Amino acid sequence: MVAGTIFPLDHVRLADRPLVVCDIDEVVLEFLSPFAAFLNSRGHDLLPRSFRLHGNIIESATGEAAIDTVVDALQEDFFRLQEDWQTPAVLAVETLGALGRDADIVFLTAMPPRHAEARRRLLHRIGLTFPLVATEAAKGPVVQALHRSRPLPLAFVDDIHFNHLSVQGSVPEALLVQLMANQVFRAMAPDPGEKVLRATDWRHAERLIRAHFARPPF
Repeated sequence: MVAGTIFPLDHVRLADRPLVVCDIDEVVLEFLSPFAAFLNSRGHDLLPRSFRLHGNIIESATGEAAIDTVVDALQEDFFRLQEDWQTPAVLAVETLGALGRDADIVFLTAMPPRHAEARRRLLHRIGLTFPLVATEAAKGPVVQALHRSRPLPLAFVDDIHFNHLSVQGSVPEALLVQLMANQVFRAMAPDPGEKVLRATDWRHAERLIRAHFARPPF
């Protein structure tokens, strides 16, 4: 574990090369589409009314919004059963495989650590064996602890604007790339700010990352 942190990072070993820290849900794995299918199997629907889950999950029979405790329980069950529902985002496996030949890749997923083993099995099953860190803590300090101010390029890929703000505050030299698989909800995503580059797909994200890696150091 890195001194001064509460994140289990002992399993992460970085080489002397660039680093890509990458979110999982809606970035590497489809989340919203399989979650909507899962909800339907549990008598609920996900409505694309705003960029959030709470308030947009309704009971199919009544049309009433599910209360917060029900939404939390449904999301907990989905994470527990994720191996049965989630599939790779388009081009994620191929692109990360290509990037992994030239850079270290670490997955940083915002989920309860108790579900990390299921997520690791799922990622391994689709050929993504890069180290995984699961935490509900702010992502900025985690990325800072991973990178340790090394004089090497760093890229951060995530779909959520406040995760980018967190990383920007902790590691201002990082390239910030917003990427989201679900196009309907992506259109409703809050503006992440001018310092965050919006990628249309994984191929676009790869071009942005490689261009950042090719820039001379400060």
